[in-house]
Amino acid sequence: MPEVQPLFQRVAVIGLGLIGGSLARAIRENGLAVTVVGADKRGDELALGRELGIIDEAAGSVAEAVAGSDLVVLAVPVRAAKSVLEEIRPHLGNNAVLTDVGSTKTSFINDVREVFGELPARVIPGHPIAGSEKSGIRAANPALFVNHKVILTPPENVSQPDLDKLKALWEGCGATVLTMSVAYHDEVLAATSHLPHLIAFSLVDTLAGEDENLDIFRYAAGGFRDFTRIAASDPVMWHDIFLSNRDAVLRVIDHFTHDLDQLRTAIADQDSTTLLRVFSRAKAAREHFSKMLSGQAYVTNNSQKKVTFRLQPGGRISGEIRVPGDKSISHRSIMLGALADGITEVKGFLEGEDSLATLQAFRDMGVTIEGPDEGFVRIHGVGINGLQAPRGPLYLGNSGTAMRLFSGLLAAQPFDSELTGDDSLSKRPMGRVADPLRAMGAVIDTAEGGRPPLKIRGGQVLTGIHYEMPVASAQVKSCLLLAGLYAEGVTSVTEPAPTRDHTERMLEGFGYHVHRDMATASVTGGGRLTATAIDVPADISSAAFFLVAASIAPGSDLTIRHVGMNPTRVGVINILRLMGANIEVLEERVIGGEPVADLRVRSADLKGIDIPEDQVPLAIDEFPVLFIAAVCAQGRTVLRGAEELRVKESDRIQVMADGLGALGVETTVTPDGIVIDGGQVMGSGTVNSHGDHRIAMAFSVASLRAEGNIEVTDCANVATSFPGFVDLARRTGINILAEGAD
Repeated sequence: MPEVQPLFQRVAVIGLGLIGGSLARAIRENGLAVTVVGADKRGDELALGRELGIIDEAAGSVAEAVAGSDLVVLAVPVRAAKSVLEEIRPHLGNNAVLTDVGSTKTSFINDVREVFGELPARVIPGHPIAGSEKSGIRAANPALFVNHKVILTPPENVSQPDLDKLKALWEGCGATVLTMSVAYHDEVLAATSHLPHLIAFSLVDTLAGEDENLDIFRYAAGGFRDFTRIAASDPVMWHDIFLSNRDAVLRVIDHFTHDLDQLRTAIADQDSTTLLRVFSRAKAAREHFSKMLSGQAYVTNNSQKKVTFRLQPGGRISGEIRVPGDKSISHRSIMLGALADGITEVKGFLEGEDSLATLQAFRDMGVTIEGPDEGFVRIHGVGINGLQAPRGPLYLGNSGTAMRLFSGLLAAQPFDSELTGDDSLSKRPMGRVADPLRAMGAVIDTAEGGRPPLKIRGGQVLTGIHYEMPVASAQVKSCLLLAGLYAEGVTSVTEPAPTRDHTERMLEGFGYHVHRDMATASVTGGGRLTATAIDVPADISSAAFFLVAASIAPGSDLTIRHVGMNPTRVGVINILRLMGANIEVLEERVIGGEPVADLRVRSADLKGIDIPEDQVPLAIDEFPVLFIAAVCAQGRTVLRGAEELRVKESDRIQVMADGLGALGVETTVTPDGIVIDGGQVMGSGTVNSHGDHRIAMAFSVASLRAEGNIEVTDCANVATSFPGFVDLARRTGINILAEGAD
């Protein structure tokens, strides 16, 4: 192991309680500072800290500790911060960083401004989300912050190098560091930490006053004990926190009291609908609690996960499988089911993170949704005008489909809304939907370059338009048709080439007429949707990886069951057959308006082709793995007319070319496509998927014909479209291992 270089020369920790002592010990044991000096008004604790090796030096005063330190950590009760800051100020060096560990940030910032007369750039408030029922220097634990979050609330004029060093220090203690504004921190913590402690203190105090209190505590279930455990926390510390964060705590208490009163009324009135809506929404939120941050009900933390695929060469593909449900249909089943009158039941729902984000967004808008339970979802529709204003931004993870379709649905709602996503989605252009929606009368603000977040102003009257799409896109078409449900008159969309028509089919399934005339689809606003049953077929985009895998791996024979065969989605099959693939379509049937079949695919000698441009929109999501098929074919494959690939989760043309280049394969990239000469050898190498799930899975398939090991980095987002991919790939014959996955 290389020797860790200290980040700071001298760190002063003022206050050697549990948090201060644990931080001092973690800094020492991880070699993050040359010297750790402690100061504490309790002389016995200070001496014990030196004796136990928690600190290097025990300072006789705050002044002595601070002098010459390049990092000063305030670890004192929040209501004592101002008096300690007054002691610190005369001795704090001009280049020293000052931080704290308090649970409230507004009070700390106010104290700093009062004492210093300003908020210096090197004052960086902090709050580790960690703790223990134990207190005092003896409880100091250097592992206290491992796998816990630390929130920093830097000022706008923060010194970036100092912020980077402080983040590195906390990361060196094992923590995950996040940043947010001071005000937002206090609001979030009031809801997620302060209110639960208040309820626990109050509940235990209430029950302790009951006549049967002895039996209440004697026979209390484990859940009661677990919840009220936090009432054993330090009363003085929590007294200080509640008074320091008064305004935010009062707001969340009022909100909670209002909601609790609604539940009381629902119970009194035997209102099962309200109870079920609240309980199902809460259950889903709790199941994703590890992903809850910023007060959002569903937040994916894939951007913080580091998942790497390690692949060994060779193998053959065999067996019988069913891949997860179609993502496009899963999204739409929730959307239209929520807007329908009655109860919609969905089978085969894709429980990937993108689809779950869509589901949670509708829960946030007041829709009762049961499940998912092994792909089964029951949606209690609220009607076309029944959505309620969400409490905060709607977080849509990595899903461009969800964001573009939601923008159409929300453009005419009576409430304001905001659509956000992860880092990848936040870089993707949304002007292609925002501009035509504005032409209909919507008011939508975007970030620079037409990118998320999208802020949609409610209460707008939409008017139907005819829109000629400059580029074929099912997402844009669907967005405008969904907006057309609310618009006055007719909304029509003409596409330059056929794109997937799941929205049109599903609207018809819900009883809403869609008029189709060649390349134009149109709806008339003002109608209603009626609940129906939906059986989501297996996603052909997910099946594509195994279609190519079995085609290129010698000796393969694989059957994929219940695959969606929508004519607007079968481009991948058409292209592979043109290349010579051996694919049989078996047991064709229609389920819920969508054609479905079983596919049997066996290994074949593929040949390069000029991909017909009319097939490009029908296979737009499948091209990453088709590039792998092209490498394994004999002869040249040419793709044109695929500009859409450059604005997916990544620039899929360039990222695939770079990945192939890392394996020794030469390609020629063009503005709207790529040229690949087949028969080249794929060697070993490291491929950066850039967080694009389809890139990661495509190079997993490439390993079947590679001559060396392949490492694919940044693969966490595979869960967005294909949960269980690694296990299924391994079961069929791909030699894959995922490092860093849950």
